[in-house]
Amino acid sequence: MSGKLYGVGLGPGDPSLMTVRAVEAIAEADVIAYHSARHGRSIARSIAAKHIRADHVEEPLVYPVTTETTDHPGGYQGAIDEFYAEAAARLAAHLDAGRTVAVLAEGDPLFYGSYMHMHKRLADRYDTEVVPGVTSVSAAAARLGTPLAEGEEVLTILPGTLPEEELTARLASTDAAVVMKLGRTFPKVRRAMESSGRLEAARYVERATMAGERLAELADVEAESVPYFSVAVLPSQVDAERAAPGRGEVVVVGTGPAGPLWLTPETRGVLAAADDLVGYTTYLDRVPVRTGQERHGSDNRVEAERAEFALQLARRGRRVAVVSGGDPGVFAMATAVLEVASTQEYADVPVRVLPGVTAANAAAARAGAPLGHDYATISLSDRLKPWEVIAERLRAAASADLVLALYNPGSRSRTWQVGKARELLLEHRAPDTPVVVARDVGGTGERVRVVRLTDLDPAEVDMRTILLVGSSQTRVVRRGDGEEVVWTPRRYPET
Repeated sequence: MSGKLYGVGLGPGDPSLMTVRAVEAIAEADVIAYHSARHGRSIARSIAAKHIRADHVEEPLVYPVTTETTDHPGGYQGAIDEFYAEAAARLAAHLDAGRTVAVLAEGDPLFYGSYMHMHKRLADRYDTEVVPGVTSVSAAAARLGTPLAEGEEVLTILPGTLPEEELTARLASTDAAVVMKLGRTFPKVRRAMESSGRLEAARYVERATMAGERLAELADVEAESVPYFSVAVLPSQVDAERAAPGRGEVVVVGTGPAGPLWLTPETRGVLAAADDLVGYTTYLDRVPVRTGQERHGSDNRVEAERAEFALQLARRGRRVAVVSGGDPGVFAMATAVLEVASTQEYADVPVRVLPGVTAANAAAARAGAPLGHDYATISLSDRLKPWEVIAERLRAAASADLVLALYNPGSRSRTWQVGKARELLLEHRAPDTPVVVARDVGGTGERVRVVRLTDLDPAEVDMRTILLVGSSQTRVVRRGDGEEVVWTPRRYPET
């Protein structure tokens, strides 16, 4: 009979943090395997040293390359893959001979550990048990004496080897984070912390629970002193002290057409860092409640008042996020804020606008690619502009053969505009022109249909609906799965 394979988690470094089961698994093993660099010293073996007996067969799994270059024909990855295959074959020989093999792993065997490469190659062939261990993440939090995540906070674990822009985006969009694998990546990680506005809160933990442990503010750490066995920690924000009022600002953000899936990482970061959230209550409800933040909801028809209130808060040193639906610059709050901010009274208050997914883009993606060529965006609401202006623009865009994205097509108090717009468009478009009728895209009541322009029913249109009216070139194709897709060719025929 073949032997048993153990993947043994040893914890973060202090031998006293090994679990009872880890000690038992080592005691049961005939063979003790552990990874090391070419110098031969193994941290995993040093942690478990007092449990390794003289009669244990030791199998050092020595990496042929770590961070240096290699002349292997397959490059670095080729050399590593070949090493894993050879190491697994060595362990398989022991297992086939009936020996029990314990592969030692710092932290947890299946958490950024070397053991997992043996597991993937052997676990389907041999009786296998993975003994979990305390991770460096848990050890770092314990040594800092601070919660990692609380309540509904999201904890993100990141490898420092990610590209800097990716690190920045993920750090900006999460509540709490741990960045692993520092060492040479530290300068990049520090820049990402700073770019995401998280550097002030970031902590540094080196060799947690081991000899030479060091705790520090991340901003104070010199890059040259950072080893691989260190982590950057952004702890829980629940009880974090918010900075004293300083230079406030207003950031206008868009939540996209529905909810969290449509938020950009940059917008998530701004929403998390804000002292105050200001917006139409329906849009504020899409943003998670955070301890320490003030939420100021209001009716949808008081945009100017809402904008001035946000600017007043910022002038008092508050960081204010004005929450809008879709993209804040498309028939939304950015214009209202900038209009008030342009007055002399608020000229010195910083204002930024962050992009969001627009209703038109969201509806177009659901339907296919109806906005693949030139298109015009028009609001059918005559609350802020005369219908005569709307009608003139509809005629002009229709005669130019532009695809049309029609916002705010109807409401309980505006019921005739869609029918009138259909009449105007039929003066320039064929009756069978495709129209995408998209309601509540991204929401629980999402419904996207394609109808002919002549069949467009105003009774089916409300304020949660957007209409995409095709040009003369827009096509509707029924694919093999029965679904209709709408697309407008990028090439326009020559006259």
